[in-house]
Amino acid sequence: MSEHPTLLVRHDDGVTWIQLNRPDQRNALDIPTLSALTTLLKALEADASVRTIVLTGSGRSFCAGADLAEWAAAEARGELESYGWTQAAHLLMVTLHDLKKPTIAAVNGTAVGAGMDLTLCCDFRIAARSARFKAGYTSMGYSPDAGASWHLPRLIGLENAKLFIFLDELWAAEQAHAAGLVGQLADDDELLSVTATFAARLASGPTLAHSLTKQLMHDSTQRSLAEHLNAEQDAGLICGRSEDGAEALRAIAEKRSPNFIGR
Repeated sequence: MSEHPTLLVRHDDGVTWIQLNRPDQRNALDIPTLSALTTLLKALEADASVRTIVLTGSGRSFCAGADLAEWAAAEARGELESYGWTQAAHLLMVTLHDLKKPTIAAVNGTAVGAGMDLTLCCDFRIAARSARFKAGYTSMGYSPDAGASWHLPRLIGLENAKLFIFLDELWAAEQAHAAGLVGQLADDDELLSVTATFAARLASGPTLAHSLTKQLMHDSTQRSLAEHLNAEQDAGLICGRSEDGAEALRAIAEKRSPNFIGR
C-alpha cells in the first residue's frame, strides 16, 4: 500500500483500493484531498492494468463530507464563496461518475453530505451493517451541492429523495438498502472480503464491454429509443470486433470460461 498525503492506495490483481485516510477528521474532504483524489482517479483511468476501483474509508467513518474546519477558516477570511471547495468537489464528482471502469463504494461507516455523494457517484455500493447515510444539507440551511439532488431521484425515486433530503434523517444501512440507495449489505467484519470478491468478479470480466455499457446507461435518458438502439448497435460492433469478443466465441467453442483482457 503506497501512501499519499490523505489517501492510501493498494493494487491487487486488477483491483485498485483507495482508502480515504483522515480518520481524525472522519475522512472529511478538504481541498487537498479532493484534488489528490481527482488526480489519482484520472491516473487510474489511464492505467490499463486497473480494471476495477474500490473506494472506502479509514477508521469508523466512510466520509463526513466537507471539511467544516476548512470552511470556517474560509468564512473567517471572507472567502467562503470563492476559496474553491465547490469547484474542486464538483470536478471530483464528475471525474468519479464518468470513469469508464467499474467503481465500488465499500461504505465502512457514516457517509454524510459530500461523503454520501461520493458513494452515489460509484457504480455499486456495498455497506457494512453499521454504516449510516445522511444527506446533511438542509439541517445546515443548505441545499445539496455535490450531486445528491441528481443521483437520489434516479436511485430511490423522487418522493423518497425529497423525504431523505428535506427531513435530513440518518438512515441505517438496512433502510438505505431497502430504499435502493445501497445494493448489498455485509457484516462489518466481512465488508472488505465481500467487496474484494465482487471487485475480482468485475475485474475478470469484459471491461471494454463494461465501459461501453456504463456509457450507454448514462446516456440513455438523453435519447429516444430509436436513437439509443443505434448507439447500442455502434457499441455492439466495437465489442464484436474486440479481442474479448473473439475470446468469448473461442471459449464457447472450446467449452471453457473466457479469459477477458479488456481489449
